[in-house]
Amino acid sequence: MIGHVAEIAERVRAGETRAEDVARAALARIDALDGGEHGLHAFLAVPREKVLEAARAVDAKRAAGTPLGRLAGVPIAIKDALCTRGVVTTSGSRILEGWVPPYDATVVARLASEDAIAIGKTNMDEFAMGSSNENSAYGAAKNPWDTSRAPGGSSGGSAVAVAARMASAALGSDTGGSIRQPAAFTGTVGVKPTYGRVSRYGLIAFASSLDQVGPFATDVRGAARVLSIIAGRDERDATSRGASVPDFEAACGASVQGLRLGVPEEYFQEGLDPEVAASVRAAIDGLKDAGCTVRPVKLPHTRFAVATYYVIATAEASSNLARFDGVRYGLRVEPTGGDLRAMYGATRDQGFGREVKRRILLGTFVLSAGYYDAYYGRALKVRTLIARDFDAAFGEVDAIVSPTAPTPAFALGEKTGDPLSMYLSDVYTLPASLAGLPAVSVPCAPTKAGLPVGLQIVTPALDEARGVALAAAWEARSPARDAVPPLAR
Repeated sequence: MIGHVAEIAERVRAGETRAEDVARAALARIDALDGGEHGLHAFLAVPREKVLEAARAVDAKRAAGTPLGRLAGVPIAIKDALCTRGVVTTSGSRILEGWVPPYDATVVARLASEDAIAIGKTNMDEFAMGSSNENSAYGAAKNPWDTSRAPGGSSGGSAVAVAARMASAALGSDTGGSIRQPAAFTGTVGVKPTYGRVSRYGLIAFASSLDQVGPFATDVRGAARVLSIIAGRDERDATSRGASVPDFEAACGASVQGLRLGVPEEYFQEGLDPEVAASVRAAIDGLKDAGCTVRPVKLPHTRFAVATYYVIATAEASSNLARFDGVRYGLRVEPTGGDLRAMYGATRDQGFGREVKRRILLGTFVLSAGYYDAYYGRALKVRTLIARDFDAAFGEVDAIVSPTAPTPAFALGEKTGDPLSMYLSDVYTLPASLAGLPAVSVPCAPTKAGLPVGLQIVTPALDEARGVALAAAWEARSPARDAVPPLAR
């Protein structure tokens, strides 16, 4: 079994184990758990020789007496929406099948600079559009706690890789909940940073004003260490912030005594599974035992978050995905006797899946003449109101705590025929995304059936450290601490 981030890095740096041995162990677990008809299907590409070459380079650095980085020898999985030089990157879509980027995303390069080992590219909903991983053009990943259930999405493969201990950590992207919801479904720690805290350079865009890269890990400390490394200003991303990056890992030991926690009334109403509610309430009580105070808060515009998100996100997707036309890269379909327009249509028809087409159509409609103000313009105004709700709440409390998702992991195929039901899986994660705020999902007590549950902790902009401190304080008391799916033990 692959250990925690800090544990592996310390052992490799001390010479107690070789990075190559860790890499081989990770590859062996992937072989055992991921492939075949009954495998978890968390990975879309595992470049074995590149993995071993990188691990040997880490070992050679240590042998030469060169100090090793903070992620020395740590196997980290990379969501397939992030560009990796020399390794196929598809964003879960047929339209990019076989595409090999000529460069690394900034976050990938930053991991490598700290001697991490990129163990492989993970499965995802096509272009990050989905909440179950079932929209992947290459087949769904499976939840290791119950392989008949979804792992969440869109970063489902990254969550599965960490939950099944095929990697110590992983990178995902979160547009409306795509790190936090899979983390909740798989019993892992997932962090969505403040918008702009982490560079998006090299992330294949879905919705540019919402997309954010963040880590999964087996524990809070590991997620915090990875976040400290990938965060920070990047001149190649105009939306990245220049704020200084604190040592998020140090926040894991910070006192939470006296912190005021807000519990939003709107998140504990109809639609919330009773077992999820009980588990989250118990976690909040645990934070009270750690010295926090708890009070109700109101986020009145929460009820508009789903509608607002699916106007703004689809509008931006319609624009971003226009670049996939069969001309410059990726799939190209030549229709018999057709012209350039026919080639565009044939390529996009065969290359995009149903959900991507649905969102492109929705986005094009809300941006069209005569509808822009009625839909897109109005959605932007409601987004502002949602952000103001959080501003008002943070005038009274230091953090907001809630369920990450309204239910435990649902069955594969359960929601694919009902898009609205699927969209509602992100009802508790969407508001923080629209407001650009940081949020952490950390495991709570499981359901009676043994399915994971997530506690979401939302903090003010650029205050990820406070969320990490609260997550670590709960993790120390959590009955789900260090829980591993049976098939991965």
